[in-house]
Amino acid sequence: MTNTRIPLAWGLATTLLLGACAPVTTYSAAEAPKNLTLDSSTVRVDLRFAPGSSQLSAAETAQLRHLAVSGSIGNADRVTVGAAGNPALARQRVASVAAVLLNYGIVADGVQLADLPPNRGIVEVMRTMVTLPACPNWSKRSQPDLANAPSSNFACSTETNLGLMVANPTDLASARTLSGTPGQPAAAAVQRYMTDKINPLPTASGATPFSAAASQTPSSAPATGGP
Repeated sequence: MTNTRIPLAWGLATTLLLGACAPVTTYSAAEAPKNLTLDSSTVRVDLRFAPGSSQLSAAETAQLRHLAVSGSIGNADRVTVGAAGNPALARQRVASVAAVLLNYGIVADGVQLADLPPNRGIVEVMRTMVTLPACPNWSKRSQPDLANAPSSNFACSTETNLGLMVANPTDLASARTLSGTPGQPAAAAVQRYMTDKINPLPTASGATPFSAAASQTPSSAPATGGP
């Protein structure tokens, strides 16, 4: 009887010791997601041109300036411009609109739109707000992990820094088509750096609210996880 109980006792003790040393696998990275969240809204501003003309009227130009001065259109937004007319006239109209916005450091990309009414133009503004992940995250216990799994705070700094440093948050939602870069904003930035001066943007009172100039359609989508 005694010889039988001793091996059984050793077996139970060994099982308990191995269970105590086994790694805890109940924690999952899904419990501490570290993805940036993007909330995007797209606004459309309608413009009118005189028949056969590529120049904006004084009223249309003032509208664009008010939107830029008030921050309703900013240099961190993705701005595209389209205009009706034959290819040459459409390009000239797009260039006229882009020139007005460029005075405020806003770079607009031209697009071809086939369904515009005659003598009309469109400025489409996509703005994205970035919500940072809940970091730091130390929800996983800091006990020795024999499985060598990442901590719950792993990648927190990477995602947070990406959300803070991105110049155009919309780039996190979708890529842009590669095209030539306007030299005027880059040259102006170098000039301000070399002369240690900041050129303030023009200001205006009574700027038109963005919501009053166009309809707004918000959408929300999660960003893909980073490294």
